[in-house]
Amino acid sequence: MPIEINSSRDLQLIVPNLHRRYSGVTATNRMVAPKLARMYRAAWLGPHAPDGIARMGFSDLLKLWRRRTPLIWHARRNDEMMAGVLLRALGWPLQLVFTSAAQRHHTWLTRWLIRQMDAIIATSELSASFLKRDATVVMHGVDTDRYAPPADRVSAFAEAKLPGRYAIGCFGRVRAQKGTDVFVEAMCRLLPRYPDFTAVIVGAVVPEQQGFANGLKKQIEAAGLAARVVITGELEIEDVQRWYQRLTIYAFTSRNEGFGLTLIEAMSSGAALVAARAGAAEFVVEDGVTGVLVPPGDVDALAAALEPLMRDPASANAMGARARERVQKKFSLDAEANAIAAVYRALM
Repeated sequence: MPIEINSSRDLQLIVPNLHRRYSGVTATNRMVAPKLARMYRAAWLGPHAPDGIARMGFSDLLKLWRRRTPLIWHARRNDEMMAGVLLRALGWPLQLVFTSAAQRHHTWLTRWLIRQMDAIIATSELSASFLKRDATVVMHGVDTDRYAPPADRVSAFAEAKLPGRYAIGCFGRVRAQKGTDVFVEAMCRLLPRYPDFTAVIVGAVVPEQQGFANGLKKQIEAAGLAARVVITGELEIEDVQRWYQRLTIYAFTSRNEGFGLTLIEAMSSGAALVAARAGAAEFVVEDGVTGVLVPPGDVDALAAALEPLMRDPASANAMGARARERVQKKFSLDAEANAIAAVYRALM
């Protein structure tokens, strides 16, 4: 849906996505952007544009030079902030907004860019604490219709034609930061005791992490679990959503994370959750009710939290149902979009 040339004058919001590689930042942006497009005349600039929002090219952007009416440029990465600052200096009438999910001290360049923004959004109170300026906290939301439980979880898993009756999953790029090694070690301990389970790692193996991934595969083979620990590689988003529906249990094992969108995607899909205390986990999960929290990087704690759920899948299903209820109440896409729109209104 390319932007109409005549309507560019009416444009109110540009959603830039300047990275070709698909990432968690791109995923969160793609989900909320169509909701915002229902409230503002908006266009997506860059690759991976979702349905439900107009697309604009760089030629469309040129037509906005020295336009009198301001419009919002909502960045989510350093390079998008840089582009916004540069364009404004050259005559584009931009109001600059930045969403930060980072939970660490920022570099001098990021701090300088943040100071140039007209408004800042943080995805959690912890992220906001590192910004050194006022920010509005808006937690990510998830499309609870797309990320919904299946009619029958056992039947959904059976479609994958893998061993056992239940699936336990860990999603994200295969690397140490995501704790993939922690998950694999826990599975090497637990799967021999629970033959009804198969473990699934859904995520890409990027070239610079190939050695790390090869080490995990050797560990899995040495444990005799090559058929029961599956690494899918990168999948289309529809296939990822299908895998969420096949899970009885989801393990969030990141050592550090900005927000951790897979937390609420898994919860919305009705999977029981064991989550490392990284990203927004402590703000999202009610420990012992809608999930279980464990220290990051702790294989013993992860295995100890997963085993009762593997022993009793019915209790896992009950926890998953409570998790979905929490997401529907607290972490819907509508709630996220409405909170972002309030920031826009204050600027416009």
